[in-house]
Amino acid sequence: MSRRWWWLLAVTIAVAQEKPRPLTPEERIELIRGLTAEYATAKVALPRSKKALTVDLDGTYDKNEWQALAREHGPAARVGDLVQITKVSLENDRIVFEINGGFRGGRKWYERIQISGGMGTRTVPLAGSQHTVAPGGTTLALVFNRRLPPMKAAEVKKLLAPLLDFEKRSATEQYVETLPEPIRQAIQEKRAVEGMDRDQVLLALGRPVRKVRETVDGRELEDWIYGQAPGRIVFVTFEGNKVVRVKETYAGLASEAPPLPVPR
Repeated sequence: MSRRWWWLLAVTIAVAQEKPRPLTPEERIELIRGLTAEYATAKVALPRSKKALTVDLDGTYDKNEWQALAREHGPAARVGDLVQITKVSLENDRIVFEINGGFRGGRKWYERIQISGGMGTRTVPLAGSQHTVAPGGTTLALVFNRRLPPMKAAEVKKLLAPLLDFEKRSATEQYVETLPEPIRQAIQEKRAVEGMDRDQVLLALGRPVRKVRETVDGRELEDWIYGQAPGRIVFVTFEGNKVVRVKETYAGLASEAPPLPVPR
């Protein structure tokens, strides 16, 4: 073979290595599902910010910028605070994480959650547990500087490890252990089931994309809608504080995918 052919082959291999194949729709769904609604303990102070706080793959970030944002907008999380990933977006060269509802979010996502206080049936608020809860929300962007490679949620958590500890046992996990087995299993599998209350759905799926309320035959119903096309869409219907129906479908992933139902 000529030197030119070998050179072209080397360039082709290098380009292939620099540009990983795109994520498949199924890989995107599993990655988002594996990260959304996850809890972690902040290992560094996170400022509230209107734009995403960028983090490099080695866990480094602009400390001066973050300190300036904290002075301007206040903290989203202090070291040791409990935070939740409430939304995950996969962009061309980065993964964007909404923390505690983003810049406009904050304490509302946890206020009603209670955990077992020990002996007997007494319960205590999550805020009074061994973990303090973050006072606000923000957004993080894990920047790859190239097309997102195929990867698992566990690998992403390792990349975020300098900032967020996903391994430490949290008060939320203690609360989940007190729940009936079907609900506990559903939360661990990140799915909603009939009989859950709103707090349990938040633990399982995080904040919905949107909510729709209506009255049907005299019944006050509220749909929490998760996901958007193209991809997996979940409709969780509440009557009062209890889930009475869960509907799942896929939209726009393939020509044979079933059509997206119109919310009631």
